[in-house]
Amino acid sequence: QGHLKESGGDSVQAGGSLTLSCAATGYIDRCVGWFRQAPGKEREYVATITSEGYAYYSDSVRGRFSISRVDAKNSVDLRMNDLRPDDSGMYYCAARPYWNCVAYGEISPRRFTDWGKGTQVTVSP
Repeated sequence: QGHLKESGGDSVQAGGSLTLSCAATGYIDRCVGWFRQAPGKEREYVATITSEGYAYYSDSVRGRFSISRVDAKNSVDLRMNDLRPDDSGMYYCAARPYWNCVAYGEISPRRFTDWGKGTQVTVSP
């Protein structure tokens, strides 16, 4: 068992806020995180959270985004503030087969085994 499904993607203006939600049934004991991919770009790490609630953020979103586990919904949410056009892309929820998020000093999409289908975020200037 185990399912990941993203929701909350939308079109917003620069400076606005948006909250994404990842339904993560069966992942209470796993690292769950968010990645994004813009057209013509590689998929990149955004934020992750361990099974104990310790959060990691990429340099580009640190201080603007906040990841959290919402136990009542069995979800992992991503609150995005002060959005920039460069934040645009398809946002994916993913999980590792372990509780921790870091492997060999990095958080890489290839270390995550379970993936949702994605939700689109578009930030207009």
